[in-house]
Amino acid sequence: MSAITPETVAAHGLTEEEYARVLHALGREPNLVELGIFSVMWSEHCSYKSSRVHLKKLPTQAPWVICGPGENAGVIDIGDGQAAIFKMESHNHPSYIEPYQGAATGVGGILRDVFTMGARPVANMNALRFGRPDHPKMKHLVQGVVAGIGGYGNCVGVPTVGGETNFHKAYDGNILVNAMTVGVADTDRIFYSAATGLGNPIVYVGSKTGRDGIHGATMASADFDDKSDEKRPTVQVGDPFTEKLLIEACLELMATDAIVAIQDMGAAGLTSSSVEMASKGGAGIRLDMNKVPCRETGMTPYEMMLSESQERMLMVLKPGKEPMAEAIFRKWELDFAVIGEVTDTGRMVLEWNGEVVCDIPLDPLADEAPLYERPHLSLDDYKVWAAVKPLGEVPASEDLSADLLSLIGSPDLANRRWIFEQYDSQVGADTLQKSGGDAAVVRVHGSQKALAISTDCTPRYCYADPYEGGKQAVAETWRNICAVGATPLAITNCLNFANPQRPEIMAQIVEALRGMGDACRALDYPIVSGNVSLYNESKATGGGSAILPTPAIGGVGLMIDHEKMATIPFKAEGETIWLIGGMPGHLGQSLWLREAHGREDGNPPPVDLDAERRNGEFVRQLIADGSVTAVHDISDGGLLVALAEMAMSSGIGCSVEGIADAATAFGEDQGRYIVTTPAGVELSASGVSVQRLGVTGGSAIKGAGTTVSVAALKERNEAFFRDWMEA
Repeated sequence: MSAITPETVAAHGLTEEEYARVLHALGREPNLVELGIFSVMWSEHCSYKSSRVHLKKLPTQAPWVICGPGENAGVIDIGDGQAAIFKMESHNHPSYIEPYQGAATGVGGILRDVFTMGARPVANMNALRFGRPDHPKMKHLVQGVVAGIGGYGNCVGVPTVGGETNFHKAYDGNILVNAMTVGVADTDRIFYSAATGLGNPIVYVGSKTGRDGIHGATMASADFDDKSDEKRPTVQVGDPFTEKLLIEACLELMATDAIVAIQDMGAAGLTSSSVEMASKGGAGIRLDMNKVPCRETGMTPYEMMLSESQERMLMVLKPGKEPMAEAIFRKWELDFAVIGEVTDTGRMVLEWNGEVVCDIPLDPLADEAPLYERPHLSLDDYKVWAAVKPLGEVPASEDLSADLLSLIGSPDLANRRWIFEQYDSQVGADTLQKSGGDAAVVRVHGSQKALAISTDCTPRYCYADPYEGGKQAVAETWRNICAVGATPLAITNCLNFANPQRPEIMAQIVEALRGMGDACRALDYPIVSGNVSLYNESKATGGGSAILPTPAIGGVGLMIDHEKMATIPFKAEGETIWLIGGMPGHLGQSLWLREAHGREDGNPPPVDLDAERRNGEFVRQLIADGSVTAVHDISDGGLLVALAEMAMSSGIGCSVEGIADAATAFGEDQGRYIVTTPAGVELSASGVSVQRLGVTGGSAIKGAGTTVSVAALKERNEAFFRDWMEA
């Protein structure tokens, strides 16, 4: 094998100090296979070496939490002997390099995380961040990512029911593609990844191993430069039809008693799956590399272990169950091979052509991987570094109607029909609410129950104040789930940040996590799974530098009776419109300030978590009682935009009072909702601000200083994607 030189070590992403730790762990120099294994297992993408110390501070427990962070996905109890299993993952770097396959394999990977645990996937979501629409590469990236998500999800037969898409110049050189999957399983048929049982067979199933994706985890743990296109071979290639076969084969085998442990081959492929299974079980592992199914000739153990070829799983079976398991996988036309066994050595031993080509103790690869408490600025010092200008004087709006039209047609608020019509949102026949509402809602098959799902984050808030931004990202998913009538139960997350070795970026991570943790505790809304994606920045010509801090949150809630679900459209003329949460008028970091005046100034709106909880619980009770006919939370663009969205989705206008200026029209104060009731119904609650806002009816939105037709709003709202994609 090749000699290990300092250049070889550097090419594998290890520092001199880390390589010294490798030498200490082995008591000798590694060979190339061993160096590659250390490289991927100690990459930021696999080890979370910059974030683990802070992730441990997050709240992860509740009576309904069956399994929190540490497994393939989080598991919560949804009653009747059933569980919801879900997680969110990133595929950012691959999607910038090769947008179709990057996004497609992101969907495939998150699906495997969920069905690995015994769940049938029932819904996909996504959270996408792109750069400026006029950036020369951005249209290609948007088209490729959307096609990749649709191409994979549609073929595999899991509905894509919602998500979010935003644009900002900070993502010019490093887009974000975060994918989320939710599945449903029986609570007594949940599968875990800890390998146990001396001598138990280790089985490889699914697709053959190729050379695609080698060093994908290492690539995802470094920032971009002007040679990023040369990394295209590190992007995996997906096959959704094989994934569909793999889902059905795994679920069929899971109905038997054959499986001891199961793990999908995601980042770092066969390396991470085998290391994680053995280390979690306190066992060892021996693999015969000659038995690994390969689709290319001449593959070496180095390539087999580091390949990130898709649609592959690793299992530990009970002795004697191999023939039955093989029959199932052969029936589904998938590869099946016994490639090794569980040992009691605490080591990973790989054999090839009769020789040992790798012999590594497992503890240094997993539990004893490097852990850094990186220097970070205080929140006050971070704000000095961020240099966000004070809000100061804000010009008065000269024309609220014109501002509303401008906002509703902006890239961040424009209708996403061009995107979501490329996704099959109805396959499975259980989708009750999809893109366009506050949260997606999917019926639990064969029951009155439904799951409500929302993905949210406001990166401009997080940049100005990462603590408040972290709180707000959690609170907005909680609010969206409340707005459809579900009880929020738990979240997953995808923490997208730039280079953690920069103290200002590490400050974003630390403070955003602190804000998330405080929000989760206050709302009784624990974190059960997640993903960290760092080094999201680009030195490429024409690209930005660091992305905005983007801790994307995926929330899941439970609706006991889906027939009581709330939606955003006005239902009839003559109904009363109510505002819950008041009208303070906070314009700092608002979309209006950016779109109307080109300013990203001021503090983000503060999140009063007590008020957030009171208001949300009040709205949920109104929905449960059947008191309200429509519900919509207020977020980007403020009150007037929320009214416009309700009007556009129904074709019914409204007349409102009290909207006197830009602050009351477009302020983005948190914890607020608009609800409607039949005429004559009065609303009030102790400790909750409730005020009558107006009445539905007509074909325009009318108020002090505002008259704009619903038809004009719809035309402007539809225009951005239509015109951009036709150009």
